[in-house]
Amino acid sequence: MDASEKLDDEVTAQEQTNVKGNEECDGNPEEEQKCFIPDDMYYNYEELCSRPFITADSNIPPNLLHLSHSFGYDCGRRGNLQLLDEHTLAFIAGNLLILLDVHTKEQRYIRSSSGGGIGAIMTHPSKQHLAVAEKGHQPNIIIYEYPSLRPYRILRGGTGRTYSFVDFNRDGSLLASVGGPPDYMLTIWDWKQEQVTLCNKAFSQEIYRVTFSPDCVGQLTTSGAGHIRFWKMASTFTGLKLQGLLGRFGKTTVTDIEGYVELPDGKVVSGSECGNMLLWEGGLIKVEICRKGQRTCHAGTIHQFNVDEGELMTIGSDGAVRSWNLEIIDAADAVDDTGLFEIEPVNEILIGRNVSLFSMVKSYPPETSIWFAQDSNGGIWKLDLPFSNITHCLFSFHSGAIHGLDVSGNSHLMATTALDSSVRVFDFLSKKELTVSRFKQGGTTLTWASDMVNSGGSLLVVGFSDGVVRLLELFNPQSLYAVAGRSHTEDAELRLRQALKPHNASVTAIAFERTGKIMATGSADCTVFFFTVGEKYNPVGFVTVPGSVQGLQWSPQSHEESTLLIFCQNGHVVEVQCPEADHQTRGNTFQLSDLPTMHFCFSSIKSRIKRDAEIALRQARKEEKKKERDERLKKLKEQKSDDTEERLQEEEEEEEEEDALPPLYIPSPPSPLHCGFYSAPGSFWLSMGGYDSGYLYHCKFSEQQSQDALERNDEPFSFIPVEDTDHNSILTISFNSSRQLMFCGMEDGSIRVFPIQASDHQLSSMQAYWALSIHDNQYGSVRHIRCSYDDMFVLTAGEDGNIFSFSCLPEEELQRALQLKHAKVPSPRVGLEMEKAAPDIDDPSAYSIETAKQKLELDRMLQEAEQRKLERRKRLVELESQFQGLLEQNQNLPEHIRLHRSELELDPRFHEEIERQTEERVMEVRRELAWEEERHRLGLNKLQTMFWESVVQDTVTVYAFESGHKISTYRLLALSFIQMHLHQRNRDASRGGPVEQDHWWNKAEPAKQISNISLQDELISGQAGMMKSESCKLASRDAEKLRKAAEKAEKARARIEKRKKDWEELYASKPSEDYEDPKDVEAIRLAKEKMGDFKLKTAEDFTVPEHMRMNGEKKRVQLVELEKKIYEKKSEMNACVMALRDSKVEIIAQLHSQVDQLQMIQQRLPPEKLRPLPSVPVLMPEEMPERKHRYTRATLERFATLRAKMVSTGLDEQQEDGRNILNLLEQETQDPEHGAQNTHMKDGGVVETLSQRHEEELTELEREVREVEEIRNLHQQDTILKQMEETVWSFDAELRILRHEKQELDVYMKLADLRHVTLLEELLLLKDFENRENILQERLTNYIQEENEIAAKMREYKHQMEVKKREIHKLQGKEKTIAAAFQNSLGENNKFEEFLTRVFKKKIKRVKKKETSGSKGGNVEEDDDSDEDSDEESDRDNDEDYDDSETGAPLDDRVCPPDCNPELFENTLRLRERRLDVEEQLQEEMKSIDSLKKECDTLAKKEKIVQNNRKAAEGDMELINREKQQKLNEVDVVVPLRLHQIEYVSSGRLPGKLDSALVLNTDDLERLQKRIKELQQEKTEQRELYKRARHQHVQLRHDLKDMEARIKESEMRSEQQMLMKFGKLVDLEVLQTLSGNRKLEEMRQEIREQEAKYIQELKHWEAKVTEAREALTEITRQNTERLSKMHSLLSQKNILDDQLNSRQRKTVSQIHGHHLADKQELQRLHQIVEGQAQDIEALHDEIRSLSRKDSIVLPPLEPALQKHSQHTHSSVLRKHNPSSKAVK
Repeated sequence: MDASEKLDDEVTAQEQTNVKGNEECDGNPEEEQKCFIPDDMYYNYEELCSRPFITADSNIPPNLLHLSHSFGYDCGRRGNLQLLDEHTLAFIAGNLLILLDVHTKEQRYIRSSSGGGIGAIMTHPSKQHLAVAEKGHQPNIIIYEYPSLRPYRILRGGTGRTYSFVDFNRDGSLLASVGGPPDYMLTIWDWKQEQVTLCNKAFSQEIYRVTFSPDCVGQLTTSGAGHIRFWKMASTFTGLKLQGLLGRFGKTTVTDIEGYVELPDGKVVSGSECGNMLLWEGGLIKVEICRKGQRTCHAGTIHQFNVDEGELMTIGSDGAVRSWNLEIIDAADAVDDTGLFEIEPVNEILIGRNVSLFSMVKSYPPETSIWFAQDSNGGIWKLDLPFSNITHCLFSFHSGAIHGLDVSGNSHLMATTALDSSVRVFDFLSKKELTVSRFKQGGTTLTWASDMVNSGGSLLVVGFSDGVVRLLELFNPQSLYAVAGRSHTEDAELRLRQALKPHNASVTAIAFERTGKIMATGSADCTVFFFTVGEKYNPVGFVTVPGSVQGLQWSPQSHEESTLLIFCQNGHVVEVQCPEADHQTRGNTFQLSDLPTMHFCFSSIKSRIKRDAEIALRQARKEEKKKERDERLKKLKEQKSDDTEERLQEEEEEEEEEDALPPLYIPSPPSPLHCGFYSAPGSFWLSMGGYDSGYLYHCKFSEQQSQDALERNDEPFSFIPVEDTDHNSILTISFNSSRQLMFCGMEDGSIRVFPIQASDHQLSSMQAYWALSIHDNQYGSVRHIRCSYDDMFVLTAGEDGNIFSFSCLPEEELQRALQLKHAKVPSPRVGLEMEKAAPDIDDPSAYSIETAKQKLELDRMLQEAEQRKLERRKRLVELESQFQGLLEQNQNLPEHIRLHRSELELDPRFHEEIERQTEERVMEVRRELAWEEERHRLGLNKLQTMFWESVVQDTVTVYAFESGHKISTYRLLALSFIQMHLHQRNRDASRGGPVEQDHWWNKAEPAKQISNISLQDELISGQAGMMKSESCKLASRDAEKLRKAAEKAEKARARIEKRKKDWEELYASKPSEDYEDPKDVEAIRLAKEKMGDFKLKTAEDFTVPEHMRMNGEKKRVQLVELEKKIYEKKSEMNACVMALRDSKVEIIAQLHSQVDQLQMIQQRLPPEKLRPLPSVPVLMPEEMPERKHRYTRATLERFATLRAKMVSTGLDEQQEDGRNILNLLEQETQDPEHGAQNTHMKDGGVVETLSQRHEEELTELEREVREVEEIRNLHQQDTILKQMEETVWSFDAELRILRHEKQELDVYMKLADLRHVTLLEELLLLKDFENRENILQERLTNYIQEENEIAAKMREYKHQMEVKKREIHKLQGKEKTIAAAFQNSLGENNKFEEFLTRVFKKKIKRVKKKETSGSKGGNVEEDDDSDEDSDEESDRDNDEDYDDSETGAPLDDRVCPPDCNPELFENTLRLRERRLDVEEQLQEEMKSIDSLKKECDTLAKKEKIVQNNRKAAEGDMELINREKQQKLNEVDVVVPLRLHQIEYVSSGRLPGKLDSALVLNTDDLERLQKRIKELQQEKTEQRELYKRARHQHVQLRHDLKDMEARIKESEMRSEQQMLMKFGKLVDLEVLQTLSGNRKLEEMRQEIREQEAKYIQELKHWEAKVTEAREALTEITRQNTERLSKMHSLLSQKNILDDQLNSRQRKTVSQIHGHHLADKQELQRLHQIVEGQAQDIEALHDEIRSLSRKDSIVLPPLEPALQKHSQHTHSSVLRKHNPSSKAVK
């Protein structure tokens, strides 16, 4: 049984127990199933709701306090806002469920039944029921009917401590609840029958939420701290079970999940802490959803999801509500390894800057668009969410714990503050908020000044977390504005009166002295500051305390001295005497070091109290036992029983063994101090927390205060135990005005009221109490509890953000007593409207009062030091002026009495020391400025590199001589290294060879390898061997014949090889069946690209072709190419302009030389005939900009001189960035040129006067010569001037032509710049896709590579399989050969054939051969033994023994049987070994083939997976390219057009916008129109070509059939000729090559020689045989004669024998002797018969073996001589014994 089943059993048992306790459902489990709760059954609310606890027999009225109103909102609680109807909201406030009317703002309350608080609430889908899940021990879920609010159902036993969330399913029939720690139980309820349907432990950490799936019945989802879990109600064989699947985050960081939503298809979208959405499918994160640029969907946690009208709405802590496309999110998937999917919201609305949405509910009915939102920063918003931007804050509250609360001393007003930086004022009589003021820092404490401090009761003092104390003045603005002549509807307003900053940490306590003259503030910085009270609060001073200040209390009026009791959090208590208002602090600090102080350091006594109680208890028990012992002893004595004392003594010894006393314990760190108050002068009560809680400790200050305060250990002198507070400390204590009621705020969120006597400062009357749980029991500790000024109301504030007001009287009596509807707000002071706003302290880092004073003192000291420095400097200046006067006087003295400068020095060592110090200072300064110097040097280098070295050519302007035209070069920047690298790489790629194309023809398959060696190879190899061996030589004629035959065969072989090669080439050139002409393929591709119903690039389903796909790299190449072309064009134009500038320089030099010539000519001309010299143009500075950076030492010296001159005159060269000096230098450089021209003019005037004087003295001849020369000079003058004019005119014309070309180039450059901008925008756009595209491309490349690798492996495996198959074919052939050899060895009619066959086919176990052959002999023997053992085992296991058919004896197949040929047996064993070797090889090859097949199958499956992945990656790549193309389509492209180029008109007019116009190139349009006609013509031509090709195809097919028939007929005729000539089909190629086999011819020659030799020998032997035959005849004849003689003798002998025998028969002895001889002869004859039978059988076997063609004749088993002798002997016997025939 698993844990869930155990848990189910436990819950079932618990349900049974609960049902047994119910009056309506008693009985056994079978009766439980039959128990039915009627629909009209209700519970009584008064019996269910929790009541106040009252001490028994205390006479405290139960209605001591009545709940009046709730001013707070627990905005940090999850799901703390539900909608009951269109105007009623429900939320939890501690132990109350508040029903708030949105319109009237009235509140209704439902108390918890357990008193432990409320965990969660949820409304029924029908809005007719409300589920309230509570807290406490075994809490219940109560279902209330709405609007009657009667308890309808109670669900018991769902969790142990608290419920964290509940939810109804879609039809409202089931309720799901999830518990908090420690069980975290998930329970499914049939709530109408109060039955548990299913339950299981949800998780081991906190669970935030549980919901039913609205579309998938039986599915639930839970989420919480670091997890999400998906549940399913599944039917099993044991019943209905809850099965949970824990979500796995994978690569995503584990996060807390606050909100989620179930989609209709079963997926779940959840939020995360970072603000992104997570799409879950199957328990895993499918994708993480973010916004574009990987921005988060929300700036913080997503708290809630809603699906409304087909859109997904998300509510985040950033205060935004965003709407998303649900379909896109449902189909979202990751596009790269980041796992992110980017999407933008459809719509969004930002509620406010300081808004953090926590939950949201839709108004009723569901068709409405109104939503109510819970703001965790303290608010309830009303939203109109078709995103009409209509938002309204219905209610505003404090967010978080309330840190300060106080009431007015003369009105029913209350002020609060919290860390949400707001201060609020409430009228708890009229139950409304009057005003709120917000600041930049959070409030930490608040005190309402009494009437003694402020007579109007309008002053509030608030402390903040940054150490600032603000004095706020409350007034009624209506009175103020009425005085000012203006009206206002606000009821109250807070105005800043003064801002002080006495502390550097948060202010924790504020208290006014009993006379109202001193205000004290305490802080967490361990200081207490005192201020004087007045129109302006002035600081008096501060004291330091041993710990953070927890509270302050001034001594009451009953005490003689005014002292301040300071409570510190670490258990220290300090009493400080009140300082005087006019107390003056000394020095630069406000610290009051002379104030009398008393210190108390609490030391724990709780363990000692418990120890004393245990001792007292044990003592009481001992006394009681002693009394019992005495009584028993008395009874026993009366009974006169023996050994009574001994028995009692033994019992006492047994009872004396007691447990040890509890040890004394001092907590470390010390227990925190919560609160305290005065009881008498020098004594006080303390309430401690932690270990020391459970008591109120009465303490007093010790008289010995000399010890260090931090080392003190003071113990209380008395204590009072407080019931049930060991783990529930008292946090705050306050009294009513009569001091008859003591109110205590508890740690568990409850309040206690102790009735005491007014004068009982020792709290001896503190016995009974009244307690009520009101705030949250887990985190709603009551920190503040106050009574109103008239003791009619009690107000509480807790850490759960709730503020409750209680009335001490019933509502009717309260109204009669007060007879007021609202509290009175103080009136404004006179002249308040004329006062300026007080300055506030907004900077958190501003100086405190103490720090400011220390800073002021430090500034004063620095100022005094500077003043002394100035006085000393002034004195040094006076001494220097006096010394300078002495030097001047000394200088004015005569030289002989003048003192040397060295004599004026008192001591040269002073000067040397000063110089040394100066040098050290200079070196020190240089060391200090070394970093700055290096930094400036590097900066200068960077500037030069950026702005100077990067400039290839600066702007150069060339001016025309006469016209105002000019032309400038382009300012060129050097191409970057990356651009040059890309350009060079692109150029190298373009220069590279064409891409290798795949051959369209099919390669001829290689011929299969033949295992057997062909006859031709044998003959060739044999011929080579015979040529190498010289054993025999052919005759010359035969050699010649053989040579010719070899040549003929070689030629035939060459023809055959050539024919084979031709056939191979022909077959190789034969196209495959699926071959397509590359031209046709390219044409089809182009047709597919340019024909058909194509989509525009702007279409959504446009598929980008492969060659048109663009990425960042290609776009960079385009950009670099464009920049390179621009650079080249500009460089070409700059080269032209620079050439023009160089020509101008040459022209100017030429003009200068021509002007010099003219001057020389004009010197010889009369003045009246002189033509004016043309002005020689000068190069402008813009034409030679490089001269600006040229300088010489003279230039630098002149620059220094001019600079010194300007400084001396008072001018500042930096006023105009140094341009004045540079202008002066340029003017000075230009002045020499003008001076030179003036010199030339002056020289010309002198020459003119000289020529006039000389002309007067010339003769007539000289004059004629002069005239001729003059004419020549005039001609030269005119020619030179004309040349100068033509030169200038041609230069200007060339400049204008070049200027026109540059203008055209400027147009193209502008277009190129526009193109550059477009490319740059496209590049920036492509960069956004580059990362995703690279990842996808890498993935696609990996898939393709993996697919190729798999294909290569499959090809390799298939090739290996083919090789293995060929090997198997070879081995099978070997196996057949071995079997045939065995059959041949057996022969025919072998009686051991069956036995040898069994031996041959027998399967034996064989030991594998070892690879290493270095084993020792012993190992070999062991292997042999193992072989024998295995053989024996094989024989016993697999085969049966062979039995001899005749003898019946078993034959062992390991031993050769008798009469069996041993060599045949051994041959059989060898053949068996060979067969087994072949079979093992076959098995190994078959195993290899099987493994290869498995590998191929695995690779095939993997190939399918990889192909699917590749297709998916290609699809993703296509989507990215499509999205990229869509983004590229959105890039604006500038196209300059003229009006005549625009043909798009509407109603005869040019439209104002050309958005729908299409831009086309005119050439392209004309080409397209022309192409239409070409295509029509091509279509006609293609149809004709198709017809011709069709006819040709039919004709070729007929020709093919005819050719195949002719081939078949030729083959049949060839086969017939072969059969006729050779008798069988032969290979003609082999036959043609056989004629030239030299080895065969030599062998034939050798045979012929051997035959001749053998014929000669045969003739010789035949002659010998003839001679032998003749000798044999002679001998035979002689033998015949002798035989005949012998026959005659024998005949005579026989006759004699007969006679002798007849005689001997007569005797008996002769008869017995004859019988014995006959027996012996008979035995001998039997033996001869058996031998002959064996000979006959052997001869039969030999005949059978010899009758077979492949028989092997074995030698006889017995020696031939022995057989011959036996045959001879037997034949002799047969001859001489005629009776042998009968025996035989």
